[in-house]
Amino acid sequence: MPTVSLIPLLYLLGWLIVQPLSLVWNGASGDQISLLSTVISFLLLLLLLPSWIKQRWQQPHPWLALGITGTGQAAQSSILLPLRKGLGWALGLLGLIVIPLLLGTWGRWLGDLSSGEVLNALMLLFGVGLAEELIFRGWLWGELNQLVAPKWAVIGQAAVFSLVHCRFNLGWWPMISLLLGLFLLGLALAVRRRIDNGSLWGCVGLHGGLVGGWFLLKAGLIQISPNAPAWLVGPGDLDTNPLGSLVAIIALLGLLLFQLTALARARVPLRGARNASSKGATP
Repeated sequence: MPTVSLIPLLYLLGWLIVQPLSLVWNGASGDQISLLSTVISFLLLLLLLPSWIKQRWQQPHPWLALGITGTGQAAQSSILLPLRKGLGWALGLLGLIVIPLLLGTWGRWLGDLSSGEVLNALMLLFGVGLAEELIFRGWLWGELNQLVAPKWAVIGQAAVFSLVHCRFNLGWWPMISLLLGLFLLGLALAVRRRIDNGSLWGCVGLHGGLVGGWFLLKAGLIQISPNAPAWLVGPGDLDTNPLGSLVAIIALLGLLLFQLTALARARVPLRGARNASSKGATP
């Protein structure tokens, strides 16, 4: 029950805190109020996590257990190096979408970006990327690892991640393809953290790089034709999600197999998040 109820209760509390402000904030839209309540809920989660992890996970160093920090000489390498690798994989995956668009008749290079759009992309990278990875590959994976076997914890966090992000108004086949792409991304991100010895920053780079990079592409780097096929840009008509495309599904499968092979060669089992972070603490 604590695992299932924590996030909904924090979101409800954030919503209740914001309601008095919405009465005096003239001109505030519903989206602005919703965003503010989400930010407050996330801040409440950050305040709660250290004591939660110490008591429930029996971990004396909560932020290390979550993969946010390293220790000793490994501290810097546990952040910057995984972050660069994750960003590199995100760039490569986006390239598999962009290159066919530009080589075909479905896209045109514009290269027109404002400073505000670049700032928004950075906020998506380090805001959405860090927040969601802290929740899904940090807290949720650790919680599931307390309740079920490690392999089911990995599958469980990916399943929840895909369901939370899926859009259920697309029709059956587009919805299934998007669910599959999100599920594979959730698995790949979990394996990414294991490869990085428990550091969450490779996941932040990969996840945030995909979100921020796709925003930049659509904001002004390229012009995508409405006739671009769904197997390349994904389902969604005007608001496409490339993770549901056939190209992305095949690419994510390839990435997942590549990462699992790397783990097997290193003889590192894919265990829970806490196991990974405890190994990453060793200088």
